[in-house]
Amino acid sequence: MTVDIDKTDGPADTPPAGPQAIKAIPVRHYGRYVSGVLALAVLVGIIYAFSQGRINWGAIPDYFFNDRILSGVGKTLLLTVLCMLIGVVGGILLAVMRLSKNPVTSSIAWFYIWFFRGTPVLVQLIVWFNLGLVFEYINLGPLYKNEWSDFMTPFLTALLGLGLNEAAYMAEICRAGLLSVDEGQTEASHALGMSHGKTLRRIVVPQAMRVIVPPTGNEVINMLKTTSLVSVVQYSELLRVAQDIGQTSGAPAEMLFLAAAWYLVLTSIFSVGQYYLERYYARGSSRSLPATPFQKIRANLLSLSNRPSAGGTA
Repeated sequence: MTVDIDKTDGPADTPPAGPQAIKAIPVRHYGRYVSGVLALAVLVGIIYAFSQGRINWGAIPDYFFNDRILSGVGKTLLLTVLCMLIGVVGGILLAVMRLSKNPVTSSIAWFYIWFFRGTPVLVQLIVWFNLGLVFEYINLGPLYKNEWSDFMTPFLTALLGLGLNEAAYMAEICRAGLLSVDEGQTEASHALGMSHGKTLRRIVVPQAMRVIVPPTGNEVINMLKTTSLVSVVQYSELLRVAQDIGQTSGAPAEMLFLAAAWYLVLTSIFSVGQYYLERYYARGSSRSLPATPFQKIRANLLSLSNRPSAGGTA
């Protein structure tokens, strides 16, 4: 008697060779689509409205590199750099005075910051410009003596008005940076025999720069735009020159658009510089620095060039 045995390749309950692929269905965010369409509609509407306005767009490129405009740009940059220099130096001194244990110097610094931060910078500019109504002469003894109207020029008015006001804001930024450094760093440096000034220069300030640099970069960009206020004291910076050209050329609105375009160009350049400066001072706070925009572009281009073709092998 023969018995037929069903021979198979393996057990009937053998699992498949590999896991089955999961078919993931992404969640649809309809709100994003609607908000995107609405944003594009608003943008198109704004562009269409300006295209229908009586604007001579050709006047903007005609005057963009005008000698007077470039002179105004140069004076704007000069005023920005000098005012920020006064603000940074004055801010560091005020921050050190504010943190001092001497109640007199600490109170003076507090009053300065309170006064200049509490009054609008436009008011301060006008006050400096009109101090000739209060003081007829400026008399510094054997050093300098002159009439106030000849001494307080529009440039000096802009420099004092913006620089002294900026020092009050930089004082708080510097104070926050100094306080961000752990007190143990100061105690350790004093234990090594370092003086208070040497501790600030070599230990505290280098570590505080990581906190000070980002808001200082914002202050530089803000100062660049704030220089437009000095047009009220007759200083011929970018906005003042653009307004003068607009009155003589019959294109006042176009020249304002031109000034706005120049401010955008300058702030964009300053923003790039701020990015690399922040990246430089962030070296000790993170294990790996973020890639720069140029490094990201280069990585994307290399990934595209190294991608295999459709007919090639993997």
